[in-house]
Amino acid sequence: MRALSIAGTGMSAQQLNVEVIANNIANINTTGYKRTRAEFTDLLYQMERVQGIPNQTGEGVIPEGAQLGLGTRLAAIRLLNIQGPLAETGNRLDMAINGPGWFQVAGPNGETLYTRAGAFNTNAEGQIVTADGYPIEPAVTVPAGTTAIEINQTGEVFAKLQGEANMVSVGQITLANFPNAAGLNALGGNLFQPTEASGAAVSGLPGSISFGTVQQGYLESSNVDPVREITELISAQRAYEMNSKVIQAADDMAGVVSKGIR
Repeated sequence: MRALSIAGTGMSAQQLNVEVIANNIANINTTGYKRTRAEFTDLLYQMERVQGIPNQTGEGVIPEGAQLGLGTRLAAIRLLNIQGPLAETGNRLDMAINGPGWFQVAGPNGETLYTRAGAFNTNAEGQIVTADGYPIEPAVTVPAGTTAIEINQTGEVFAKLQGEANMVSVGQITLANFPNAAGLNALGGNLFQPTEASGAAVSGLPGSISFGTVQQGYLESSNVDPVREITELISAQRAYEMNSKVIQAADDMAGVVSKGIR
């Protein structure tokens, strides 16, 4: 009975949907996290009666056919790159992007990776680095003896050195954009790498056209909405239960048919 396999695909789809929702909820406090959404598409259709062919008299055509769908499957897990709320931290090396753009960092293999998580610090050489020690690109080094650091909205970094009256510029933070940010490959650790689907990175200065501004002393919170996730979790659970009931009903019907044959 086809209903068994059709409902089976529905149960599998809703199980994966719950897993996607679970990952969103698990990352509700992850800095810069972007929620994801499972997208599904219907499977192939089995033709029971073809539409558009001549009817028995040959004087007209059959206006409607009979196509039986064979279930559903996963089409994509979409990255929803929507701005998250900004939370003030008071840490002068914390940075949030207010608007589009990604921070650029040097990955472990020397490749350029991208992140929205701006919880930065300095390493032993004074370079501004991520929580995992990856330096931002282009590199910015805070000189020894710095007593204060200021980062304006256009990403220019200023340091006040001990014994100096005025601040000096020590570097410039740049951002990157992508033609299709949903096509980025998530590596974990708040890091992403470009793919053919995302297109090549386009770098620019914060505050310029198509780029957000840098907010010093803030972090971008996760864009996960707890109420939405709980609502979608309940919906997925109900859909799973409905598919299980279809399987139970189909199994009962098959049992009736087998008894009738005997």
